[in-house]
Formats: sequence, C-alpha cells, structure tokens
Amino acid sequence: MRWTINEIETFLIVIDAGSISGAAIRMDISKSVISKRISDFETALGTALFTRHAGRITPTDPALTLAERLRPALTQLVTATESAVSDVKGLRGRLSISAPMSFGIHHLGPIIASFARAHPALEIVLDYDDAMVDLARKGHDVGIRLGEMSDSTLLSRKLCEDRRAIVASPNYIERHGPLTDQAQLSEHDTIRYLNRRIGDIWRFEPHVRPPRPSHLVTNNGEAMRDMVCAGLGIALLPMFIVHRDIEEGRLVQVLPDLRPHGLPIHVVWPPIKPMPQKLRLFINHLVESLGDTPPWLRT
Repeated sequence: MRWTINEIETFLIVIDAGSISGAAIRMDISKSVISKRISDFETALGTALFTRHAGRITPTDPALTLAERLRPALTQLVTATESAVSDVKGLRGRLSISAPMSFGIHHLGPIIASFARAHPALEIVLDYDDAMVDLARKGHDVGIRLGEMSDSTLLSRKLCEDRRAIVASPNYIERHGPLTDQAQLSEHDTIRYLNRRIGDIWRFEPHVRPPRPSHLVTNNGEAMRDMVCAGLGIALLPMFIVHRDIEEGRLVQVLPDLRPHGLPIHVVWPPIKPMPQKLRLFINHLVESLGDTPPWLRT
C-alpha cells in the first residue's frame, strides 16, 4: 500500500490543528475522512504516528520529526505544480495570508480585493490574528508584520513605515488637565497592549519615561483605541488606527513634539526557491498599493 499527497497534507494539518476536529474544520471535510486518511497513512508507513486516548490524539516523536521534513517538501511540490499551471492559465491554487487584525480590517481588505479581482482563479485565504503566528505551522504563504523584525528564518521586505502618536480623549484632557511636559506622563495611566512590554512600545528619541500601566489590558489596537476614546487613559498607537479619530476630534494628540520611533511594516514569507509566482505578484501588489508613504498618511 502506498501513501498519497492527500494523506501527507492531512497528516500535517492534524498536527498543526492539534485535533481531528480542528483539521476537519480547516480542510472543510468530515472527521471520518480525516481519520481514514491518517489511518491509511500509518498503514502505508507501517508505524503509528499518533497516540489515541480518551478521544484525544497526540503526535509521536517520530511523527513530529517526519512533519518537519515533510512541510518544506510538500510546499516545494505544490509550488512547482501551481507554477506550471499558472504559466499557462494565470494564477491558480491557494494563497494564504496572515495579517494583524486592526491593520487588516482598516487597510488590507481593499488591497487584497483588488488582487483577487485581477486573479479570479486563485483561492485567497485571509487570517487576521494579532499574535505572532508561525507561518509554516499555520499553512500560510505570506504574512504582514508590524514593528522591528526579530531574527528569523523568514524572508522579508519593508513595505512602508507608519508614524505613532500619544493620544487621549478630549474628555480625559478636561478631567486631568493638558499635558505640557513629558515629565507629566508618569502621572497618567496608559492602556496596555498584551503582546508587548510597555518599554518595548514606548520607545522615543531621546528616551521618554513611559506612563504607569493601567488596569486595562488588551491584545488588540482597536480595543485600545476604544478605551482611550472612552476617557479611560492614554495610549501610544499607530496612525493607521487613530488618524481618523484625530481628524474628526474624537482623540487629541498629546505632546506632539515628542518623537516616538516609527512603526515599520513588513511582508514576510518562508524561504521557498524558486519563489512562487503568486507570492511574487502579491508582494509587488502590496508594495505598489502602500508605497513609501502609506495612504493614511498622505492626507
């Protein structure tokens, strides 16, 4: 008995999803089909890849080792196949994109929509998540990252750089008084971002002592903005989130002469050679759409 590509793909997705049910949802097929493919794959290999107990399925150590070797091999196979078809019939296959939620909702949707219109035979999967996801394990072809790039095996290209601003609501300023000196920051509460330390966010040139953390913490920039608009504290937020609120008076910029570090925006992707045509064209589309000065800063 021989294994199949479907069995390999299903095996990898079960590991990444952590369960048969999760893999069935991701692949949009029944749990029974997932279970049969895993069973057939184990039979073809002559070894158990998962331990099963009380309805739970756990990969064995050999299964984890096999998965790490199979992921790049399957990616290369899919890329080669899609490229051959795309050269003749235009972009085909699947493009999976990971992006931060607030940035995606505000600015990425129209960019992806125009790309989808230009390539109607290409399946596009868009996953918004503010967490730093592992592209390979989640099955993503490309991701958008905000902030300084850490050491990574991913390839990257800088798309643009956003400005950031300290913001408060007019109501908050009325109750607490205007901030006229950076030393006053320590007297105010800042809405905290769950995924980063305050010191990593409040970076200025020259150094500015950050405000004290408040009791309000969230993992999403939109939620931070909403809390600031409600007068619950101040926050340092990117302009792509707050530019309209500043323009329309819901928020005011505090201590505008201070210079927070910019927020670089990168596109990242796994080191696949040759680069798939769908990936190259999508990255070029992002570069052309955002430009050196992103749209929300042009006005």
